[in-house]
Amino acid sequence: MTATAPLVERLLPLRNVFEEVLREVGGVIVGQQLLLKKMVIGLLADGHVLLEGVPGLAKSLAVQTLAQALGGTFRRIQFTPDLLPADLLGTQIFQPKTGEWVVREGPIFGQFVLADEINRAPAKVQSALLEAMQERQVSLAGETRPLPEPFLVLATQNPVEHEGTYALPEAQVDRFMLKLVLDYPSKEEELAIVDRMARTGKKPTARAVTTPQVVLAARALLDEVHLEPRLARYLVDLVGATRRPADVGLAALGKLVAYGASPRASVALAQAGRAHAFLAGRDHVTPHDVKSLALDVLRHRISLHFEAAAEGVTAEQVVGEVLARVPVP
Repeated sequence: MTATAPLVERLLPLRNVFEEVLREVGGVIVGQQLLLKKMVIGLLADGHVLLEGVPGLAKSLAVQTLAQALGGTFRRIQFTPDLLPADLLGTQIFQPKTGEWVVREGPIFGQFVLADEINRAPAKVQSALLEAMQERQVSLAGETRPLPEPFLVLATQNPVEHEGTYALPEAQVDRFMLKLVLDYPSKEEELAIVDRMARTGKKPTARAVTTPQVVLAARALLDEVHLEPRLARYLVDLVGATRRPADVGLAALGKLVAYGASPRASVALAQAGRAHAFLAGRDHVTPHDVKSLALDVLRHRISLHFEAAAEGVTAEQVVGEVLARVPVP
């Protein structure tokens, strides 16, 4: 396929690859198809993903299975209160035979990194992870070391247990392109889970159906997916309305919002919209692409005053009101 061929002709073969990835992961994970699709969107858009849900919803298994299907290097880091930055980044080790210090890289040097229960680690560890997430590099032994490509952090956190946890810094939360919230499976899905995981005697695993190089090739094409100026204005208006709801006629809501989403949210929404269009086999972004991902891009970037909790207002409701009020081009 030549570079001069129409974009749709060039992206369809790659889009089919990721459809195969989703089918392979779906052979292990029951249900959660929308979750898996959005994890792939984060991967394509080069954005980290935060998964939130109660224990037992297969968050960690979903991340591991996706990494298996993509064929890249997978690293799992269990975050605990006694974790040190060196446990994440690596350290220098003295070799008595040679009399030299050598660097042993830590688990952050993987292409797909699962930060399990990320909110259980203290501030020093979060600071080390923040550099890796933002700069795609780490400072180790006085040197700056680039991380492998692609590099994706998929983090999990439990929203119901707060003993022994640390609130994530807002600057770090903002580095996650998407925050995906998991719910319980339906009864039919749970029955299928029991059948697949407990009755057969052999738990299913995913096979590698592609390579990280294909991910990088897809990302290169993603930049060519067209985003109309009117649509760019629309997504900027959406993000701006989370900061100043009164500007779109939501004065009552404005009193409850401490601060809204940053410009990083606008960039994330544009890139995620392109990835959504890519998976749909289109060479252009539509309002549906933007609206489909607005909640996942914005929910963790909105801070509410304490009055909002008293009135039962959530960030999700704020995003819903903004989507309903801002006119679609």
